[in-house]
Amino acid sequence: MISLRNLLTTAGVASCMTLLSLPALAQDFRLGLITPPSHYWTQAAERFADEVETTTEGRHSVTVFPAAQLGNEAQMVQQLQTGALDMAFLTVAEVSNRVPEFGALYAPYLVDNIDEAAALLQSDAALAMFDLLPQQAGLVGIGYGMAGMRQMMSRTPVDTPADLQGKKLRITPFDPIRDFYSALNTAPTPLPLPAVYDALANRQIDAIDMDFDSILIFRFYERAEHLLISNHMMFPMVGVVSARVWRNLDEADQAQLASLMKTQLDDVVETFRLQERDQEAQLRALDITITEADREAFADSVAAWEAIWSEKTSSLGALRDAVESNRNP
Repeated sequence: MISLRNLLTTAGVASCMTLLSLPALAQDFRLGLITPPSHYWTQAAERFADEVETTTEGRHSVTVFPAAQLGNEAQMVQQLQTGALDMAFLTVAEVSNRVPEFGALYAPYLVDNIDEAAALLQSDAALAMFDLLPQQAGLVGIGYGMAGMRQMMSRTPVDTPADLQGKKLRITPFDPIRDFYSALNTAPTPLPLPAVYDALANRQIDAIDMDFDSILIFRFYERAEHLLISNHMMFPMVGVVSARVWRNLDEADQAQLASLMKTQLDDVVETFRLQERDQEAQLRALDITITEADREAFADSVAAWEAIWSEKTSSLGALRDAVESNRNP
């Protein structure tokens, strides 16, 4: 089996091959993800499915299961490991629960803005982390997507991060984000995305960690009228294939599927990069209170996070070097 990096390099050649002449059997692949149909990740998955059917002239197809129809991400990873699920778009958050090295991508203020986040996810340092996935998680990484930079939104006024202390703050359930908000002396509260609006409405939670895109799509500003623009963390996603499924594909199909999926993942990165400023402008035009904070405001929390995660991951140095290299090409 040739390496994934070689597959992606030669995918353009493979795309031109007449796959109907190959002996591999037709397959209907199943792709799961947690985002609803309206989310751009799901739309990208649907476009990938369309491209697979078109490019292979119907020999292969992909059925997309959005909105956690196949279970939460932890359950989907288990299905991927057994081969019961073929593909998924997963938050790197869930991947880091099984491969802690990926927690490095959530280092607070690893990048300063969405442009730096997009560039880092295309770097050799980030892509090299995929080498850990087959053995440690039973997955084959194809490429990264992302959502926007993380912000904080609260039902009560937030002038500084200290105003969040003691508050129940919704997080994505994984260790790097939990450790950051624990260091901030909040009460990190895991909740699935569809439950957040009602949880704010009934005061089950006081605040949320969220990106501009989801704030607008789910209208969280209706229940939390105080936005702290912090850009404190990037939020990557990864497109994966079950390693069991991958091993049963011939090299031409591996190259074809990898190329088509990575094209859509790259589009996700670029779309979020381009829309970030417009979405911030939309939120600034609403009748909500907006304050801003930078790394200095979170200095103690960042230091506490670094103390924990410098022991768990060896990739932070390489990722920081990649960010610096992109800043000073």
